[in-house]
Amino acid sequence: MSESKISRRLFLRNVAMSVPAGAVVMQGVAHAQGLPKLTTDDPTAMALGYTEDASTVDAAKWPIFKSGSDCANCLQIQGNDGDADRPCAIFPGKTVAAKGWCSVWVAKPA
Repeated sequence: MSESKISRRLFLRNVAMSVPAGAVVMQGVAHAQGLPKLTTDDPTAMALGYTEDASTVDAAKWPIFKSGSDCANCLQIQGNDGDADRPCAIFPGKTVAAKGWCSVWVAKPA
């Protein structure tokens, strides 16, 4: 009985580890397809407070905003460091400005 629990745990761990690897493979494909740029009037972008320039975030409206945070240093961004526009896990099928920001921002691990 304990063997099936170990196998189940290993299976779940392997699945969890393969999802990020798949995302890395797909990001190159998505980026190569020339994804459209996310606009600030997109309903999801508006709901999440997306802006193309983090220096314009209204801190009174978005008190969770931290100075120095932008899409380029967010855990959700994909693609190549240094690119001005990159795919984002929060806005599938679109690119975001690397110097942008939204309320889903999470710091990349150091």
